[in-house]
Amino acid sequence: MIKFFRKTRQNLINEGKTAKYVKYAIGEIILVVFGILIALQINNWNENRKMNHQKNSYLKRLIQENKEDLVTFTNEIERLHNNNTIIVNLSNAFKDKNCSDSLLVKSANNYLIFGTLYPTVIPSTSTFEDLSNTGNLSVIKNTELRDQIVSHYKNYEFMKWTFKIDSDWAIPIDAALFTDTDALRFDSNTTSFLFPDASIEMQAKELREEQAIYTRNAAIHYWINDHCINYLKKVKEETLDFIGLLEKANKNERLTKND
Repeated sequence: MIKFFRKTRQNLINEGKTAKYVKYAIGEIILVVFGILIALQINNWNENRKMNHQKNSYLKRLIQENKEDLVTFTNEIERLHNNNTIIVNLSNAFKDKNCSDSLLVKSANNYLIFGTLYPTVIPSTSTFEDLSNTGNLSVIKNTELRDQIVSHYKNYEFMKWTFKIDSDWAIPIDAALFTDTDALRFDSNTTSFLFPDASIEMQAKELREEQAIYTRNAAIHYWINDHCINYLKKVKEETLDFIGLLEKANKNERLTKND
């Protein structure tokens, strides 16, 4: 094609057809520019297609991970409710003057194994971290959606920070339970075998003598559990709304693509 254009120009010059040569040259330039513009348009189209595919992939991953988070939050709420039931059972056993020694010891066993555990929530953040660390957050052109994604994961960080504050507050009180009493005697899953054998009656007597320490410790864990349950319920609702937002954005992308 280039040889053809070159030969045509040369023929026009040789024939002295200057005006035709100029017109031809201009036409050739326009044709080249037009070709370049088409190539750029095709390249832009390919790049946009790749970015849209990447964006859709990220949206799907965010939806999937947040659905997994909903399961995590639901399970943790249930676990904390169960732990608070165990705490209430210990409190009731202490308050009931007619409570049997075996029931009191069993309540203490359950409390040491489950009731003293702290809330644990690890939401899925790998896709957001990928978006942030690679700079790919920019593939989401909708600035409102992008801001909502960032805000959602900031809320996750605030949740973890809030739970850490609760735990840091309770640790000194936990320390008193384990340094001032033989509480680990009642952790039958792990450490009870390390203590000298003692009858149920002796264990119950020890518990009643140290009731104030156990009750104070149990009250702290109940408060933390209740606080985290309420917080998780709020985060769960926000996550449901966030999933709806992502699904709507993903649906709109598919509709736009089909159009």
